[in-house]
Amino acid sequence: MNTSEGQVPLAKSAGGHTAGPGGPQGGTAPGASDPHKERPKRHASARPGGRLDLRNLSLLGVLAALVVVGALTEPDQFLSVQNLQLVLTQASVIGVVTVGVTFVIIGGGIDLSVGAMVALATVWATTLATQEYGAAGILFCALAVGLACGLVNGLMVSFGSIVPFIATLAMLASARGLALQISEGRTQIVTVEPVLELGRRDAYVLGVPPIVLVFAAVTAIGWLVLNRTTFGRRTVAVGGNPEAARLAGIDVRRQRLMLYLLSGLCCGIAAFLLIVLTGSGQNTNGNLYELDAIAAAIIGGTLLSGGRGTITGSVLGVLVFTTITNLFALNNLETAVQQIAKGAIIVAAVLIQRKGRTS
Repeated sequence: MNTSEGQVPLAKSAGGHTAGPGGPQGGTAPGASDPHKERPKRHASARPGGRLDLRNLSLLGVLAALVVVGALTEPDQFLSVQNLQLVLTQASVIGVVTVGVTFVIIGGGIDLSVGAMVALATVWATTLATQEYGAAGILFCALAVGLACGLVNGLMVSFGSIVPFIATLAMLASARGLALQISEGRTQIVTVEPVLELGRRDAYVLGVPPIVLVFAAVTAIGWLVLNRTTFGRRTVAVGGNPEAARLAGIDVRRQRLMLYLLSGLCCGIAAFLLIVLTGSGQNTNGNLYELDAIAAAIIGGTLLSGGRGTITGSVLGVLVFTTITNLFALNNLETAVQQIAKGAIIVAAVLIQRKGRTS
């Protein structure tokens, strides 16, 4: 008789009664332990989801504290509608990049080339030849460049067996060099009016800039993909234990390729948003985006070793860093102090992660 895995077959006793593993009465056999007694009781805080929710609440607390500091130090400027719109707008570009980076890190990889990919996409999408095709041509070119770079990264990591750190570092150098060569070190001004109009106040929807709406849409889609689809579950499985994922029937190489494609797509979207925001393209765009995105994902609870992370936490990390930058600017504090503060937050987040894994 076929039985399910982990179940013990039942036997018929002489009287026709069904007997459990311990005899006719269905009791526990001598020397055998009661499975109900062996089942460990897990505390609610020991669940990974509980830890991540607690971390998100902590980030909300940090964000609230920063708002209080801003309200006390520069109430007229910090709490103004224009400043809040500015904070959200600045968070949108790096936030879209962070969503893609979060997927890559959860999948057990790393992407150091996102800033360079954004720069290359903004430069290529703002050449005179591309602008002749209007807003659609600029958008298509930005997305195509991002996807192409992501494809190269994915092929090198998945099928070339190159360590992600080395592969994306090579892409960083190559994309920056190509962006410099195309632009010849000059800023390329956008003259396509529909693109420029998206960055003006007339295009705001109920006071919300279109750039922020795109960021919100990318965040919502990223959350749904990670938490409600097979792709998201496979991403977590590959990042947590690639060998176990392979034995479970997941094509690990294909999954990693798709993750880098997703990161490239997010870079293409971010590049278009940056073009709308600045009205130009230049090879210095996206400087240190890779560090900001990785840092935001880390303080949001994403493990650098892979297998765990949340889109919500990463977005909160972006908002925390953007708010800190805004506070320092309003209070005329030095950039060096700002960088020290960010570094301290990153170190604290990593220490909290290590404590959570060992507890």
